[in-house]
Amino acid sequence: MATQTLADRQLLGFDLETTSADPRTARIVTAAIVPAGGQALTWLADPGVPIPAEATAIHGITTARARAEGAPAREVAWEVRWALERLWSEGGVVVAYNASYDLTLLAAELRRHGLPPLPLGPVLDPLVLWRHAERYRRGKKTLGDAVERFGITLTDAHSALADAQAAVEVTRALDALVGWSAWTPDEAMRRQAAWHREWATHFAEWFTSVGGDASGVDPVWPMGEARSRAA
Repeated sequence: MATQTLADRQLLGFDLETTSADPRTARIVTAAIVPAGGQALTWLADPGVPIPAEATAIHGITTARARAEGAPAREVAWEVRWALERLWSEGGVVVAYNASYDLTLLAAELRRHGLPPLPLGPVLDPLVLWRHAERYRRGKKTLGDAVERFGITLTDAHSALADAQAAVEVTRALDALVGWSAWTPDEAMRRQAAWHREWATHFAEWFTSVGGDASGVDPVWPMGEARSRAA
């Protein structure tokens, strides 16, 4: 199994919709894991804190709905962790757009609730792949930009289910540019970690040069550095 390339592995779309942009303090609101050709797994959580209006404007989940219909945050964090661990153990590859956000956030939620840490398996991050493949392409590289660039239909954007599905399709399209299907899992992790670190270093240098605060640019992928501000 160790020498098997990613071409032989099942891709699993993964996405979280949350309460804020900071993965160390944000809480899970919705989650989805979408095995290619398999049954999607979805969750709605009561995050235990109010959902800010700006977050609701993105994913559509209000505090009232989360409290009325959502499962306890601890339960959702555990179930997502358990599902990822099981699917990795079966040979799957998790695909997440900006994976360092989702995996760092999940790790913080697990710590917050006193749950065992996530045992990391192979990950493909189409954001990291796209940044490397078309590093000189101007403009943003959000998931919305990616689906437009690669001619993929994204309906119900910012729902965890739709975004997870779209991330898989973008990743498939990127194989023609970076050839990830020929990599082993270990090679995939090494390449993406190095590419992300390279991007983060250059971005932080540029951001600092124009007077910005680059302290939030995390060079670690796919699970960001633990920081004391997690709460």
